[in-house]
Amino acid sequence: MDQRISIVTLGTDDLPRAVAFWEAMGWPRKARKFDAIAMFQCGGLAFAIYPFDKLAEDCGMTDRGPGFGGFTLAHNVRSKAEVDALLARAVANGATLQKPAHDAFWGGYSGYFCDPDGHPWEVVYNPFMLPGLDGSVTLAD
Repeated sequence: MDQRISIVTLGTDDLPRAVAFWEAMGWPRKARKFDAIAMFQCGGLAFAIYPFDKLAEDCGMTDRGPGFGGFTLAHNVRSKAEVDALLARAVANGATLQKPAHDAFWGGYSGYFCDPDGHPWEVVYNPFMLPGLDGSVTLAD
């Protein structure tokens, strides 16, 4: 298996609300010919939003389970100020501040918001893993 993730798909209980949130965050919707799913280009990765019940059915699961789902999504930025600004923008557009931005023990700065469907997103300034001009990150050996 090649080391690649092609699409990250998150379930939503309200597709129009989820689309409105991500568009308000500055992410233009792509592949609009598919009404039942919303897709966004994220560098070399696609990000999709799909109704939760249909996503669960598609992968053969039916129970969401309570609480933390065992994953987070991260958005790396180039400065502490960008972390603060992006967290504020997310909250202003309907997200919930999960954990305020703070100096992390490992030398970075990060905070978390939960999107309107409760998915946790870390906004992080990592001085050891700054995003390239295209937003991509490269891991050191």
